Amino acid sequence: MSLSNKQQGVIKGMGSAMLMSIAVISAAILYDPFHYSTISQISQKLTVLGLSLVLPTLFLIASIGRLAKYRFFSPEDIDGSGLSSATTEAVVLQSLLQNTLEQLVITYGVYTAWCLLMPAAWLSAVPLCSILFAVGRILFFKGYRQGAPARAFGFALTFYSTVLMFVVLVVYQVVVGIY
Repeated sequence: MSLSNKQQGVIKGMGSAMLMSIAVISAAILYDPFHYSTISQISQKLTVLGLSLVLPTLFLIASIGRLAKYRFFSPEDIDGSGLSSATTEAVVLQSLLQNTLEQLVITYGVYTAWCLLMPAAWLSAVPLCSILFAVGRILFFKGYRQGAPARAFGFALTFYSTVLMFVVLVVYQVVVGIY
């Protein structure tokens, strides 16, 4: 079975995002660029968590704001999608909002577990992945209307950085024997 051009484009985008995510998380673990190895208090870990959730949360706020602003100025959409047939633009903005919300839910859980369960020297992965989340969302938003290949890297950068953290977290917990 041969892959279509779109499928090949998606694979390239996803593969590139996976490699970037692996590189960033590995560098964070190996080099501790923010020097978090000295953290000894849970309150300090929670500060890292809180600061790292600011960027991802900003993208949810922006997504909600974009849709609300569009609906306010659109006579067809002002009543909301539950009470009217949404225009194409409202559907696109709702899709961006929905995907961002889904990504954010995963991110909140993984970042929280990482900050609470992983060694302090590995905490740099959280703010670095927060930056990857932001870059990924920007690229996903910009590429969305051009189709799957154009948005694949942005989607995957947001998703894979979080999923890879989750996999590392689970493997670490199993190996260390926390469970």
